[in-house]
Amino acid sequence: MTDTDKTLPQIPAYVSELTDLLESAGFSAYAVGGCVRDSLMGREPNDWDLCTSATVDEMRRVFEGYRVVDVGSVHGTLVVVNRGRNVETTTFRVDGEYSDHRHPDRAVFTDNLELDLSRRDFTMNAMAYSPNRGLVDLFDGRGDIRRRVVRAVGDPVRRFDEDALRIMRALRFASTLDFGIDPATARAAVNGRE
Repeated sequence: MTDTDKTLPQIPAYVSELTDLLESAGFSAYAVGGCVRDSLMGREPNDWDLCTSATVDEMRRVFEGYRVVDVGSVHGTLVVVNRGRNVETTTFRVDGEYSDHRHPDRAVFTDNLELDLSRRDFTMNAMAYSPNRGLVDLFDGRGDIRRRVVRAVGDPVRRFDEDALRIMRALRFASTLDFGIDPATARAAVNGRE
């Protein structure tokens, strides 16, 4: 990673302290999702989320001494409170089937960041950043931000079939960010599985 663009995320100290703890314990850790997107757009993130190769039990050991709130350990998610700020921290995962078209029936944990990013909704939300490893942008989310377009990761029909709320999210992002919607993503939102 040789990109020195000023829009790369400047991770706040309360977050980098947590990523440093995870990395010093032998795990990988990245800022992920909306905080990366907003930083690349020159916007101040509302919150910071992390993804990590550490399991929930490993996170609990690493963050011993911190307030840790179990908000969804079945899906690999804990909130770590540092300096009065909540940091949602989630194990890399691959989602199972979505039988209710909203929530995965189960999560399979992995140590593979690429698999974790490939399950996400839109390319602009499927980027991860680590000051030590740089920006991980497997689906050209940064390019889609520059083009001002909302595009599903992978097959848009599958993304919307997994979680129908993603259709509303696409519309909200397009409206609030003044982005267009990628034609294939728009067709899938309207037509679904034909």
